[in-house]
Amino acid sequence: MFEVISDIKNIEIIAIGSSIRDIEWLRKTYGSGRWRKLKGFARIRFLDDGEEFDAEIHWYEAHGIGKVEMKIKELFD
Repeated sequence: MFEVISDIKNIEIIAIGSSIRDIEWLRKTYGSGRWRKLKGFARIRFLDDGEEFDAEIHWYEAHGIGKVEMKIKELFD
């Protein structure tokens, strides 16, 4: 597990609505909404050992629901 410890920068939309591969699962798990898949860059901290890295992160987001399923795609030194 990790936590985001800075603002997320350079946010880009990767996919919207039906072009999201997991759209049915998102709706079933979190509810209906205008789902988007996004990516951005932020400073993160791993909770188990406290190490910090810059990282590219991906997540899903819908209005009224917020950010869900945040995952690390790449770490930078």
